Amino acid sequence: MSTPPLPHVTEDWDRALAVVAHPDDMEFGFAAAVARWTCQGKQITYCMVTSGEAGIDGIEPGEAGPLREAEQVEACRIVGVADVVFLREGDGVLEYGLHLRRRIAHQIRRHRPQIVITNNFRESWMGGGLNQADHIATGQATLDAVRDAGNRWVFPDQVSEGGLQPWDGVRQVWLPGSPQENHGVDVSGTMDDGDASLRAHRAYLEGLGGDFDFPAMIQQNARATGERMGVAFGAGLEVLEP
Repeated sequence: MSTPPLPHVTEDWDRALAVVAHPDDMEFGFAAAVARWTCQGKQITYCMVTSGEAGIDGIEPGEAGPLREAEQVEACRIVGVADVVFLREGDGVLEYGLHLRRRIAHQIRRHRPQIVITNNFRESWMGGGLNQADHIATGQATLDAVRDAGNRWVFPDQVSEGGLQPWDGVRQVWLPGSPQENHGVDVSGTMDDGDASLRAHRAYLEGLGGDFDFPAMIQQNARATGERMGVAFGAGLEVLEP
């Protein structure tokens, strides 16, 4: 059964905010898209809900967290992202709810993006396999926080005491890696940047163990997505309208 072609996402925007659960979440398939957009002069901010401190079995969380933050900053530098925020919520134990919505709404009001990128919150990944609880919680909370941020009566202390204003200017929410992907990004010219950004997570990749080549997997997926777009390499995503 053939898969339908993927249209290219809109690029008539200037500011985006990526809210994801862990360092490396953007690099597993979407960093090349970010590199494309920063080359166009777009401003993209990363917000890491956790520091990924529970992600390396052989390194204690107190050591792993700062290490993974440093790797994320370097990964961002490679693709032209200078603004990285770490909320330092607990890795592996995120829960969807008001606390998480509040923290993410604060970031949306602060950065005032037109596009919000977040974790795929579906039950599975595009390539198969069950999704991870932190991804699901972050994606769902971010989707709701987009609406929260536009309503001055939701988390009103951020407006009355925090000096922020409501922001209802988010046009779309994007979910990279969704099994319901309906758009793509041509990353033919920035695959090398995306690959280098992923490899900046050296300690994390080494900590995964085994001989599996994750950069090769991402390139293979990008080639398959590119075929659906009529380009060499593509990054797929699900587009949601708030």
